[in-house]
Amino acid sequence: MAEENGTHSRSTCTIESTDGVTLDGRVYRPTSENNSTVIAVLVHPYSVLGGCQGLMRGIARALSSRGVIAVTFDTRGAGKSNGCASLTGSAEINDVISVCKWVQTTFSTNRIILIGSSAGAAIAGSAVDQVEQVVGYVGLGYPFGFTVSILFGRHQKSILQSPKPKLFVMGTNDGFTSVRQLENKLKDAAGDNTTHLIQGASHFQMEGPAFDGGMANLILQFITTL
Repeated sequence: MAEENGTHSRSTCTIESTDGVTLDGRVYRPTSENNSTVIAVLVHPYSVLGGCQGLMRGIARALSSRGVIAVTFDTRGAGKSNGCASLTGSAEINDVISVCKWVQTTFSTNRIILIGSSAGAAIAGSAVDQVEQVVGYVGLGYPFGFTVSILFGRHQKSILQSPKPKLFVMGTNDGFTSVRQLENKLKDAAGDNTTHLIQGASHFQMEGPAFDGGMANLILQFITTL
């Protein structure tokens, strides 16, 4: 099924994960011809708490209306995707890798930017160096805090050691990760690391539609540096 408005169109897709899980996805395409050479793959927040690709729809729409093809998908166990969600997001790494490979084959591209929100940022970060075509990474509200690291701490090493360019966006009232924790984590991180702090924003506020346009603008600015 496809939908179209003046700036972008949306279509559905089905993607097979590397271990046989079937993933439900959406592709947001610009309607203009002057498009970016980078394709965005967006990874939604923690599915165990209700995270799904619908939460990334606003950012995907905003990116596609500005010339960037954007792909969202439900990780295993979320939405119409089959399989079972994992507690720590370890199995979902395969989903991200599979979607990136599908994007590379479908669009014949060697330039993918991975964008993850909350737990999705941690999961996406673990896939960055497993996909050659990924040229940059954006983490929105990455869960670096002590308590959430009990679940997602195993993902941190991969993204912190990646030499690829990275952008971390966080609200100063995140609630899960403090500004100091973010700065300490990135102090010795490999590669180029950029941070953008949103004054007064909480973790879940940043996931809301009111911030989608601003997030898309930050992502588009980051893409120009890749």
